[in-house]
Amino acid sequence: MGGERVLDTPRFSGRSRAAGSVFVKPPGERVIQASHGDPNLSSRENEDRSHVASEARGVSGLAERYGVALFDLADERKELDAVARDLQALRALLRDSADLRRLIRSPVLSRADQGKAIIAIAQQAGLSSLTRNFLGLLAQNRRLFALPDVIESFLNRLAERRGEVTAQVLSAQDLSPAQRAAIDEQLRKAIGRKVAIDVQVDPSLLGGLVVKVGSRMIDGSLKSKLHRLQLAMKGVQ
Repeated sequence: MGGERVLDTPRFSGRSRAAGSVFVKPPGERVIQASHGDPNLSSRENEDRSHVASEARGVSGLAERYGVALFDLADERKELDAVARDLQALRALLRDSADLRRLIRSPVLSRADQGKAIIAIAQQAGLSSLTRNFLGLLAQNRRLFALPDVIESFLNRLAERRGEVTAQVLSAQDLSPAQRAAIDEQLRKAIGRKVAIDVQVDPSLLGGLVVKVGSRMIDGSLKSKLHRLQLAMKGVQ
């Protein structure tokens, strides 16, 4: 088909394209592999860019399909823990790096350039080969913009498998392993279930923590306490 190959199978192999293998798509996706020197590559890239914005509208369902495909393969290979650590590291990188967020959403960069950049980042971060190949697949298919939601899909599925609940913890500064362990223990006792902690740093809190589990939120931040104090002071003036 003019230098490209379209696969219509429900999963991806996770093997390296450089080794001559192919990735297999999640349900409902088309996987296109262009050979080097393909004269139609440029026109396809331009077409891809024009569709990035419209594709973003369906990112939730798209991310779920990719998340399930990655989860199933990692499960088969007994690499769930390794891939989960990779995705948690990527989630932190995405939060901390505006450049990385721009990279995955760029409608200007070609799929090849996006792929080279994301693989270089993954190698520098020491991510597993399965995760690196998966990121290459997302770049090849112009789906990197869905990466944050793919990460959440995978981690939520893993938490469900393990009977865990996810607690979002906002802290004024990064927590030490001992602090994370203490929070994990207190939440486990309070909730009565295993807890997966997602820590985010927000210096505006000044101190303390904000913990959210489902619809429940405990705001023990210094910022919140100061705000309550200010309201109380207004009441006595």
